[in-house]
Amino acid sequence: EKKAGKSESITITNDRGSLTQEEIDRMVREAEEFEEEDRSTKERVEARNGLESQAYNLRNQLNDDEKLGGKMDEDEKAELDEIIKDTIEWLDENPSAEKEDYDAKLKELQEATNPIVEKAQAREAPAKEGGDDEEGDDDESEEEDGDNDDDEEGDDDDSDSDDDSDDSDDDSDDD
Repeated sequence: EKKAGKSESITITNDRGSLTQEEIDRMVREAEEFEEEDRSTKERVEARNGLESQAYNLRNQLNDDEKLGGKMDEDEKAELDEIIKDTIEWLDENPSAEKEDYDAKLKELQEATNPIVEKAQAREAPAKEGGDDEEGDDDESEEEDGDNDDDEEGDDDDSDSDDDSDDSDDDSDDD
């Protein structure tokens, strides 16, 4: 085409199939309406997932003898298991409940289970404190002197701070 000197041009016109301003305005209005519906659906699903997660996490801890299950007597386990089963059944029976319903059920679950869990953990805490005086536990007891719930995270924080200082040294070498 260059040798022959021919050239063609393509012109794009917007006279067929274009949207009118009215159609654009309608689509924007519909999008705004659906935005509110989408937001409320998202909140409802998040509330359901939160309740479901809490119930299943409690059940898994209850069945794990190294976690909550090992700290409770059989009566407490049975009571907690019944509360969890009731919550899971309620979830199955109410798949389309509103966010407020899920939030209320989560609060109900926490109010019912927290005293049982705290009682079991309180029994466990004196046993740990009593073990600090034994010679074989000296290394462990020094690590446990901090917040008992965050022992592993505390250890990680220490190693992270070491890593951060190493990283800063590495960063200065790169400059």
